[in-house]
Amino acid sequence: MHISDFDYELPEDLIAQQPLERRDASRMLVIDRPQKNWTDSQFSSLVEYLGPSDLVVVNNTRVIPARLIGQRSETGGRVEIFLVNEVEPRLWNALIRPGNRLRSGSIVTFGSDQITAEVLDEPGEELRQVRFYCEGPFASALAAVGFTPLPPYIKRTQGEADQDRKRYQTIYSKQPGAIAAPTAGLHFTPRMIESVRNRARLTEITLHVGYGTFAPVRVEDVSEHSVSTERFEIPESAAHLINETRQAGGRIVAVGTTTMRALESASNERGEVAAGEQLANLTIIPGYQFRVTQALLTNFHLPRSSLLLLVSAFATRELTLAAYRHAVSKRYRFYSYGDCMLIL
Repeated sequence: MHISDFDYELPEDLIAQQPLERRDASRMLVIDRPQKNWTDSQFSSLVEYLGPSDLVVVNNTRVIPARLIGQRSETGGRVEIFLVNEVEPRLWNALIRPGNRLRSGSIVTFGSDQITAEVLDEPGEELRQVRFYCEGPFASALAAVGFTPLPPYIKRTQGEADQDRKRYQTIYSKQPGAIAAPTAGLHFTPRMIESVRNRARLTEITLHVGYGTFAPVRVEDVSEHSVSTERFEIPESAAHLINETRQAGGRIVAVGTTTMRALESASNERGEVAAGEQLANLTIIPGYQFRVTQALLTNFHLPRSSLLLLVSAFATRELTLAAYRHAVSKRYRFYSYGDCMLIL
């Protein structure tokens, strides 16, 4: 199967640049896998598709201000460093722009010299190693000078960036560590969470969304693609609820592809989920046999992306792309701040 088989045409004006004023005002396309059809709905109607035996699983990771804009100490030139994953305290793998100009030993400063960064390796690899220096906790310094790491298709001036610091987080985010939001969760409000709990059950896990989630697929044969590992944790109480729900014949409803990847990575051949800190190492493409999840709430994803591959594995490529074409024709809003799909 070729990555070109997972393409679709999207008018640029359907890429949501701003969140809706109300989180739960999004539209929701409901996909019925057995019937191979769909229904136009609203996210506010989500609970109508849930039952008392269902368990909704959300990802409570919290986005860190991973985008840093500073100046080279030698020249004063502008440098952007995008944190990807922490190797050890204050040592990070990062994307650097312009990376080919910063050699080992280059120094970059951020804010009023609140953070200093030293590049530790030579140009060549996409991810570079950077060590950071600051007074006090690094997280506090990062909060003072860092920016919300919005996807590149959302356009902001530097002065506009602060508006996303709160809105590009789920209301239940708790555990800092993600460099992108689990966007299916952005639709929830406290009232919607309460409605879900009154209708079904809800539990939380943590997967820190990393670069692998949105890295482009660079191979033509999708079987050769590998999504980078991401850290996740399933608490003992969540694992118990998940396994109990499955044994009783209830549905596991994953909120977001990151939640689904964590659950599937944590399961054995019988679909039993293990508790604890683990690494999500699955690359889910069509042909994968899902062991844990029976329903998925997700946003609309980029063409030729690993997330579109995952959704196509769950709903089939043909049904997924047909539903996407319908969403385009009905002018749904796409991507991170866009509308959502509920796949049953």
